[in-house]
Amino acid sequence: MVSTVLAPRVESLASSGIQSIPKEYVRPQEELTSIGNIFEEEKKEEGPQVPTIDLKDLESEEAEARERCHEALKKAATEWGVMHLVNHGIGEELMDRVRVAGEGFFNQSVEEKEKYANDHAAGNIQGYGSRLANNASGQLEWEDYFFHLAFPEDKRDLSIWPKNPSDYIPATSEYAKQLRGLATKILSALSVGLGLEEVRLEKEVGGMEVLLLQMKINYYPKCPQPELALGVEAHTDVSALTFILHNMVPGLQLFYEGKWVTAKCVPNSIIMHIGDTVEILSNGKYKSILHRGLVNKEKVRISWAVFCEPPKEKIILKPLPETVSEAEPALYPPRTFAQHIQHKLFRKTQELGAK
Repeated sequence: MVSTVLAPRVESLASSGIQSIPKEYVRPQEELTSIGNIFEEEKKEEGPQVPTIDLKDLESEEAEARERCHEALKKAATEWGVMHLVNHGIGEELMDRVRVAGEGFFNQSVEEKEKYANDHAAGNIQGYGSRLANNASGQLEWEDYFFHLAFPEDKRDLSIWPKNPSDYIPATSEYAKQLRGLATKILSALSVGLGLEEVRLEKEVGGMEVLLLQMKINYYPKCPQPELALGVEAHTDVSALTFILHNMVPGLQLFYEGKWVTAKCVPNSIIMHIGDTVEILSNGKYKSILHRGLVNKEKVRISWAVFCEPPKEKIILKPLPETVSEAEPALYPPRTFAQHIQHKLFRKTQELGAK
């Protein structure tokens, strides 16, 4: 059993005037060599760059334009597993409302935010929280967060959503609803890219009824020693798709061809990750890329991640028969979504125990 210890809110640490960070936040030596200044990293023009995909023609009447868009999406999902989406159909004004509401919540005092604190021990994972340390590594990440289910509407618990700012519930609800529509369009294009019927991937992850959209607002306070810490450690997302908004402060890095590549800040874009679920269903044809979040001394970074997740027990995830052949055998054993999460945690604990 991995025991957990409660850490203070990172925001409280950051505002206490400390010059050096507690040892629990210092990354292991092998990670430190690759942590640079995120603002310098973002300016680099040489080397590979995260692709930007224009979705303007995603559902175009014109077959040629539509195919070009589908092909670009397929290429990015195959080679990178992450991309900046532009012309995605979600209005700039709505995205701004979501950002203003989330920032408004985090701008309140820690005491006010604590009224929404989650309680992992009691099984209440929704609400305001900070990363719990596990005793295998004792590592902590430089972030606080707010987590809740955002869609379908009948599965939400609005009692734990922030009451302040007053636009939080309307803005976040509308954004989640529009993202759900975008997810259907993306899954449809990705299905076509695998030579499947348009509705196939959506059906495999639960369809409109049971695919869950989980909202996690990540709040990364200024860090006095950013070269020693990480906002989020390297991981792949377990979701089918993840959509990310941010406050135009860089921080996201992707592990591509053996090197960490910094995502640029592209105005009015939404970053999209292919998650493990779609990688498994596609038998590895679409990639779930390893990524992490860096922090900095100068600016608070906030990101709004929405994870599109299949139900935990209802669906068995395994490579679709059409993606498997003698030449390309199944790369993943059948597991429920819950078993996949447990498998990842078990592997990680084993790796940490071996260090």
